[in-house]
Amino acid sequence: MTTSVLRTSDAWWVRTPTGAAKIATAATTTAELLADRAAIDAAAATEGTVAVEELKLVAPVTAPCRVVAQMTNFESHVIDAGMDPKTVPLTFFRKSSASLSDPYGQIIRPPHVKLLDYEVEIGLVIGRDVPVGTTITDTNLADYVVGLTVTNDVSARDIQLPQTQFYEAKSYPSFTPVGPALVLVDASELARFGDLRLRLSVNGEERQNGLVEGDMLYRPLQALQALTRFQQLAPGDLILTGTPVGTALSAPPKPIELIGNLLPPALKWKAFFARQAKNPKYLQHGDVVEASVATDDGAVDLGTQRLTVRHA
Repeated sequence: MTTSVLRTSDAWWVRTPTGAAKIATAATTTAELLADRAAIDAAAATEGTVAVEELKLVAPVTAPCRVVAQMTNFESHVIDAGMDPKTVPLTFFRKSSASLSDPYGQIIRPPHVKLLDYEVEIGLVIGRDVPVGTTITDTNLADYVVGLTVTNDVSARDIQLPQTQFYEAKSYPSFTPVGPALVLVDASELARFGDLRLRLSVNGEERQNGLVEGDMLYRPLQALQALTRFQQLAPGDLILTGTPVGTALSAPPKPIELIGNLLPPALKWKAFFARQAKNPKYLQHGDVVEASVATDDGAVDLGTQRLTVRHA
């Protein structure tokens, strides 16, 4: 059975059938907590003394840490972006850990950003040191991926696209909401990764609803095998695994794309953003964004985060 770890500003908790039980630990970071597994297990074996609804939850993954994200990793999203899934490689980009934010807070749109987008994703939380060259297989994957969490890869599309790189556009404060829980999983639960369904709604309107199985191109095992060729990982690091179709941004119709490619870059982007400005799906001030990840039978449930968009 999964163990859901919660965090408030001054304590760590385990969700139990009767509420939330406080973990007796001096840990202040996710890495320190994961090293104190005995304290987590002890709390999980007790009765919860506090109603979960009474807790003011903050992100269960703490900064600083590495935040690594997979690009266009769902077939449905790849097709919507106008690409061929058969030609999409396994690639990564980095986000600043300063973008980590709470699961029931705000997404803050910087004043110069106009096209604010959402991407519900499953976050993998690393549980032990992973030196470059580590051999990771199906049999030991759960030794390294200790938990899963809901994330939202918030994106400033009007910054991202002209720059043709992602770091700034996805690293503003509040652009990586995490939680509400860090759900610790064992090998059998991690084996159900393909059964996880990602959902996201804006003001109650469902925008994304995708199942990992049959849609995710590169699973966690492939991602870690690729990362360990060049990237050291440590406990508490976070890996975002991609999003299904349904984001505000999608590829223009082929005729328009072909015409756009004939234009000088400045005119091309001016025309593109003029069209995108008319797209009502981009996030606006006051929008409420809800994102959840769970198996359809509820056996693995990462919870639901609820955020309000605010213009800075």
